[in-house]
Amino acid sequence: MSREAIFEASLGYFLHPIREFLDDETVSEIMVNGYDDVYIERRGRLIKTEAQFISEDALLSAVHNVAQYVGREVDENRPILDARLPDGSRVHAIIPPSARGGTYLNIRKFLRSAMTLEDLIRFGSLNEAGREFLEICVRLHKNIVVSGGTGTGKTSMLNAMSTAIPDEERVIVIEDSSELRMSQPHCLYMEAQQADAYGKGGLSIRQLFKASLRMRPDRIVVGEVRSGEALDMIQAMISGHAGSMTTVHASTPYDSLVRLETLSLMSDVSLPVYVARAQVASAIHVIVQLARFSEDGSRRVTRITEACGLDGEKYVLRDLFVSRMKGKRFDGRLLADLELTGNLPTFCREAYEQAMDDRIKHSQALWKK
Repeated sequence: MSREAIFEASLGYFLHPIREFLDDETVSEIMVNGYDDVYIERRGRLIKTEAQFISEDALLSAVHNVAQYVGREVDENRPILDARLPDGSRVHAIIPPSARGGTYLNIRKFLRSAMTLEDLIRFGSLNEAGREFLEICVRLHKNIVVSGGTGTGKTSMLNAMSTAIPDEERVIVIEDSSELRMSQPHCLYMEAQQADAYGKGGLSIRQLFKASLRMRPDRIVVGEVRSGEALDMIQAMISGHAGSMTTVHASTPYDSLVRLETLSLMSDVSLPVYVARAQVASAIHVIVQLARFSEDGSRRVTRITEACGLDGEKYVLRDLFVSRMKGKRFDGRLLADLELTGNLPTFCREAYEQAMDDRIKHSQALWKK
């Protein structure tokens, strides 16, 4: 019996109270706020369940079981655990005394099938013109940032956009915890590693990013930038690695650029603020803004915006698509249209210049010959 099989069997025992949610494909996230307080996210909505562990010790034992499998320790001195289940689902746990209400356990499930842009159209998150525009931007090697808050579907959007990358390109994917699944045959996946109890063996996204630049990538896809690696990514974008994509936590397109600027300043390279700002302005071409609506649990693209450089000390943005609310359907679902603003991107001639005429069907208003 393999180590993986043994772990899956023990995991089934320790996580038995929430097993049905792990097996339920309509559940995207499981949130245990204490041994007797379990919530799930289903189709974007948070739902309190009747499930509960028999005791705090039972829940803590489940966390220790996961930690043992991934070769990490969780105790009072190291109260936070980041791990991954055999099926790829992400596990995040915090134990007392840091977790004041008892052990907290969060499981973000790994989707068995990767999301496509067509799926996002079917879910009402995007429309045909937006899909086509983003696909052409990917093929034009525009640097794209997917921006949004927690749980807005940034990783799913990044994965969906990546399907437009040509199969002949060499793609390197760098993540803190592996979630992305590329459809391209020539794809290398790298994952950051936490240091052990003695501070050894750790490998940061920034270290992986620097290593990836020596591996002849056509594109680099970073799951999320959270720290000083933003500077390395920005500098790579403006020095020959166009077509890179990443996600960032921000509420608006403008905030996403400010966030990247702030993260760049967190690196160990001493930069004046105006230099970091100028580099961000030069590197980023398109921002896809996402939001989650609590009224119906939907996740939608609310803006597709071009970053047009700087005007003095301020970023210049040009909205190309904006979502307009139209009311509600009979079932309570929000009605919204992702509408063209009438603005043209500064690269509006590039699609025709690169002979992409046959790809332009729904977004003709954005392109010029």
